[in-house]
Formats: sequence, C-alpha cells, structure tokens
Amino acid sequence: MRILVTGGAGFIGSHLCEYLLSKGHNVLCMDNLITGSIENISHLNRNRNFEFVNHDVTKYIEFKGSIDFVFHLASPASPVDYQKIPIQTLKVGSLGTHNALGVALIKKAKFLLASTSEVYGDPLENPQSEDYWGNVNPVGIRGCYDEAKRFAEALTMAYYRVHKLDTKIARIFNTYGPKMRLNDGRVVPNFINQALRNEPLTVYGTGKQTRSFCYISDMVDAIYRLAISDINEPVNIGNPDEKSILEFAKLIIKLTSTSSRIEYKPLPEDDPKTRRPDITRAKKLIKWVPIISLEEGLAKTIYYYRNKELH
Repeated sequence: MRILVTGGAGFIGSHLCEYLLSKGHNVLCMDNLITGSIENISHLNRNRNFEFVNHDVTKYIEFKGSIDFVFHLASPASPVDYQKIPIQTLKVGSLGTHNALGVALIKKAKFLLASTSEVYGDPLENPQSEDYWGNVNPVGIRGCYDEAKRFAEALTMAYYRVHKLDTKIARIFNTYGPKMRLNDGRVVPNFINQALRNEPLTVYGTGKQTRSFCYISDMVDAIYRLAISDINEPVNIGNPDEKSILEFAKLIIKLTSTSSRIEYKPLPEDDPKTRRPDITRAKKLIKWVPIISLEEGLAKTIYYYRNKELH
C-alpha cells in the first residue's frame, strides 16, 4: 500500500513509519516539525519506499498518485506542548483532521485517527471503557487537547456515516519508549532523565494518581491491527497494568540505580486522577494484548536515554 502518515516525525508516528516500511508498504511521512523531529526519521531516508514531506496538515493537502491509507497522528501530545501552543493544537484536531479526511475521501483510502485517552478527561469510572463519555473541562488548560481530539472523533464518525468512508479510531493511552524528546514533559522522559542526572524526581500532588504505560512496539502493533480490521467504532489501546505515579517513580529509581530522591510539587489543574484502559474490545476484535512488561520496556528506554546522554 501507499500510506500517508501525518505527524510521522513524532514519537509514535516515526515508530509507525518504521513498522509500515518493515511490512513492505510505501510511506509518505508528513510533519511540520513543531513537535516532531527529523532525527526520528533521518535513518529512513535511505529506504526508497520512504518519502518525507514538510507540510502543515492544517493547510490544504494535495498529492499526485494513489493513497491507500491515511494514518492521522499529527498533534502535540504533551501537556507542555499543547499548553504552549493551544490554538495550533485545536487547529490540528479540527482543520487538520478535516484535511486528512478529505485526502482519504478523494483518494478512496481508509483512514485511522490517533485519538487519545484524554477524551475521557478526569474520569469518574475506572477502568475506562469505550462506552464511557468522559468528564472533560472544555475551558480548562487541558481543554485545547481534550476537545480537539473529541471533535476529531466526531468529525471522523461523520465522514463514516455520511460519506461511508472506512474509518478507525484508536484511543491511545500513555505510551513510552525510545525517541520521546528529552524535554517532552511527560512522566517517563521526565523521571528517567532526572534519574540519570541524579536530580530529584518531580512528583505532582501526593503521587497517588495512577497511569498505565504501554511500550511503543506494542502500541504500533495494535494500531496496525486496528487499521487492517473491519472495526469502525473507537478502540482503546493501552496497557491495563495500573501504577501510581509514586510507585512508578520508585521503580525508575531502582532501575537506574540513581541517588535521586522524590520531590513533591502541587498537582496541575485538571490532571486526571486515574488512567487505565479497559481493553476488552481490543482483545476481542483485533486479538491484541500488550506483551512487553513495564520493567522490560523501561530497561530498553533507559538504555536509549543513557546512550543519548553519552553522545
């Protein structure tokens, strides 16, 4: 297939480009590099089936030739990023999704939206299933991302219902692994890099809030399984192994053998207290379960950052 990946130079996007190339597909990687990085994909330029296009998905997209599939991953995904550029975040979720869907419609391609567990907001149920409608503050500091993704889901379903476009919606939970930016601001790179520098690990609030972490190879496998399925309703993708942030910080300290201690700071506004996917639908419909344990995935990620620090 000839596949367009928007946000292809980002963390998940670059891993997905690699995965698609390994399956023998031709990949068009589109990114405007606001939060993506050329470094993530530079090694792919040697592959004749790979092409990078520097373009903002919120601007009109035009390609010659066929496109068989559109993976729409373009969007800031870290609170540090989307709180810094909230308008661009809202535009990529709305205009960007509209443009990406438009390409899929014109080219008669299938379409997958990379949505997020943030559509559930600060959830009142745990674990979160796809039938839960969420508890989102539309005017809070995280609203720019949460509502952009909720709108993107609504627009995707509208194209499915009105234009009969074959669309998929992946609700992606916390994902980690190599290629996350050092200054990403999310908990995994934050903790690992603080630990490697023997600095205090910053825990917000009491640290009792929970997260569930999925390793990147499991994530791209699930995204691909969903893409080639006949499923059109949203599907949660994530690892249901739930840990408190405090437990996670202690695990990082153990795995890095750091002298770091834990430092507590006030909890940010609208920070979710729980985050754990119900993956019953993924197990049943795309026959997927994560296979990389947290300790194994963290060991790989720590190794990546150690080498990055050395260079």
